[in-house]
Amino acid sequence: MPVDALDTRILRLLLQQPRTSVREYARILGVARGTLQARLDRLERDGVITGTGPSLSPAALGHPVLAFVHIEVTQGHLDEVGEALAAVPEIVEAFSITGGGDLLTRVVARDNGHLEDVIQKLISLPGVVRTRTEVALRERVPHRLLPLVESVGRAAGIGTAGNQATGSRPAGNPATGSGTAGNPATGSRTAGSSATGSRAAGR
Repeated sequence: MPVDALDTRILRLLLQQPRTSVREYARILGVARGTLQARLDRLERDGVITGTGPSLSPAALGHPVLAFVHIEVTQGHLDEVGEALAAVPEIVEAFSITGGGDLLTRVVARDNGHLEDVIQKLISLPGVVRTRTEVALRERVPHRLLPLVESVGRAAGIGTAGNQATGSRPAGNPATGSGTAGNPATGSRTAGSSATGSRAAGR
């Protein structure tokens, strides 16, 4: 089920004030607590909300070096290598990709020497053919979802407004909303009347 305008308001609030209680969220949004809880439950079931844990900084945990490591895998060993990557704690994300390489991993390390050790560990995994590493210099756009939520919310609002604008027109007369079915041109002539509306049928 797609998110609507209220859903996006809830998501925006969760991102901006992650430690607020459900009761306070309901008060801020002006909805019943039961309504809010039902929305939260549905968003979790639909996979929109995937977690409620804190966002952690690898740098603050002593791993300030960030690198993206492309991994080329022997044909038929993608799943096997993917499972092995999960056992490497310095890998914080891994994706199957198109283009050069088969896997893309996001790796954090204490320093360049530690990064080299992690890469050597990856190269030694069964099924790995070669790796290519790109070290991040500076974060230009931090991980964020609020702009996307706001964009989805604007689209949902436009869709709602469009439905409200057209939902009051009688069926059969989309042009004016005031005519009778079968006569969309003016809404004032009876079926069978001529162009002037003053001549009787057949005259």
